[in-house]
Parts: sequence; structure tokens; C-alpha cells
Amino acid sequence: MFSPPLRQLALQGAAVILVLSLAWPYFGVQGEALPWRETSLAIGGVALLFATLSRQAWWWRLIHALFMPLVWATYQLAIDPGWFLLAAILLLLVYRGALSGQVPLYLSNRQTVQALAELLAERGPCRFIDLGAGLGSTVVPLADNLPEHRFTGVENAPLTWLAGRLLGIGRPNLAWRWGDLWQADLGEHDVVYAFLSPAPMSQLWEKVQAEMKPGSLFISNSFPVPGATPERIIEVDCVPPRPLYCYQR
Repeated sequence: MFSPPLRQLALQGAAVILVLSLAWPYFGVQGEALPWRETSLAIGGVALLFATLSRQAWWWRLIHALFMPLVWATYQLAIDPGWFLLAAILLLLVYRGALSGQVPLYLSNRQTVQALAELLAERGPCRFIDLGAGLGSTVVPLADNLPEHRFTGVENAPLTWLAGRLLGIGRPNLAWRWGDLWQADLGEHDVVYAFLSPAPMSQLWEKVQAEMKPGSLFISNSFPVPGATPERIIEVDCVPPRPLYCYQR
């Protein structure tokens, strides 16, 4: 069973192989060069068909339809390959989580931070950890507003971690850690917060159940745990909606 990224790569690859296996012999017999613009459009069309037949989400269908035509269009610009390498390195430094664990960079908004601050104030002083803390958009303002609480941010994208580390300077109640969220010991914390994606939620819930102590609280921003009923759902007044799913241990 392919992982989701490999599944999408296989789908695009199948479209490339099918179109080229038909186009190359045809134009070879005609003694003509392969028309790459038309070929790229054909690959995009076939990839869109495959994505539709395999019931991919609409954004994946769009990506598959446009990917090869955009590759051809970009090639026409004759951009130095070094720029592509630089872009790839920067993306890896910022979006490492999206590549390794299907966890894109999400930034919590001010309304969400306010809702969390009110919830934590109700509980009293506690130890709070943000799994995949990004730039610190959650833990930095919380550390400012709730000095009696202890906050920890865990991030594994190098450039994002560095930015969060700099933004968190001067806050003695904030610990900023470089590391994999799967290696974090959840048992050390009273409240665990995650704003990840639907993909890792089932696995994260297993970790929560195995490590978090009775009486602690797990909060997932926007993405509920499959098969688990939250004790409380906090509707955050923002657009798009960002409900907080709260699971009491």
C-alpha cells in the first residue's frame, strides 16, 4: 500500500508513461519531433482523468491537471537550475513537516490564541506543549498572557524553528525545542495542543492515550480524532472556522 505522497506520484507517473508510450512511437514513425507543449497538455488531461477515477480530492485533481503543463511552461523560461535548487532547499527548511509527515505549516490566529488563553486560565497554572509549533504563533502570545503557566513548543523544520526561537527570546516560561513531535514525552504536560492535519490524527491519538496522564487535556485545532468523541468543542469566531476539539484524559 503506497503512502499518500507516493500514491500521487504513481498516478502522475502512470499518466506520463501512458501518453509517452503512445506519442513517441506515433511521431517516430512520422519522423517528427515530439510536440512537448501538446504532450504536456495530454499528460495533464490523462492525469486529471486518473485522479477523478481514483476519487482524489479536488485540489489533487487540479494539481495533476496543471503539473506537467506548468513544467513545460517553466522550461520555456530558461531559468538557471540553481534557482530551483535554492527553492527546494528553502521549502525543505520551512515545510519539512509537510514532506515527512503530511503536516503543513499552519499558523494559529489571534482568536484561537484568545480561546486557548481563556481555557488555560480556567484550568489554572499548567504545563502546555504545542506539537508542531511553527513560528510560535500559539505559544509565544500565550507565554506573554499567562506568565504562571509553562509552555513548550516543538518544531522540526529548521528555518521555522529558528524563527520561533528568535521570537520566543525573553520569555522564561517558554521552552523552545528542536525535535520530532513523535519523540516528545506527552506525559510531562497537562495540556497537549496540535494543529496538524487529518493524516496523523489516528496515530497521534494512540500516542496521547499511551502517554498522557489522567486528568490531562488534548486539544486538536480544526481536525477531530477519528472515532473519538471530544468532551468539548470550542467554536472559535474566525473565518475559516477553526474549532478546538478537546479530549479529556
